[in-house]
Amino acid sequence: MLDDFRMREFSQDEARQLNPLQLALIGDGIFEVFVRNYILMKNTSLSANKIHIKAITYVKAKSQSCIMHKIEQLLTEEEEAIYKRGRNAKSPTVPKNADVRDYRMATGFEALIGYLYLTGNKERLEFILNKSIEIIK
Repeated sequence: MLDDFRMREFSQDEARQLNPLQLALIGDGIFEVFVRNYILMKNTSLSANKIHIKAITYVKAKSQSCIMHKIEQLLTEEEEAIYKRGRNAKSPTVPKNADVRDYRMATGFEALIGYLYLTGNKERLEFILNKSIEIIK
């Protein structure tokens, strides 16, 4: 059963053809798992609820917007284009607890994470994820 679960890597062209909100959906999941794993590794005695509460400080739109402000100048031209597509995507909803500007920047961040993940650019993905933790800590 797990053999069927292997991730299919997308070429850069294929990933660029995806809707930026699709990239953001994948990026959101990847970032959430990364953050939860990071928190768990730092303190294995935390309850699931406490891990969740701590994770929120990293994954909320305001934090992701802050991350983008700090790393935007570190992006390659390709990464910046993906980020901007995600940021400028018209989302049908905006969470009531997030500023529209922060939410859009967060969507761009998540699109970038999704793109790097789907294209198998593990080195760059790891760099950005680790930078994100440094910024929010």
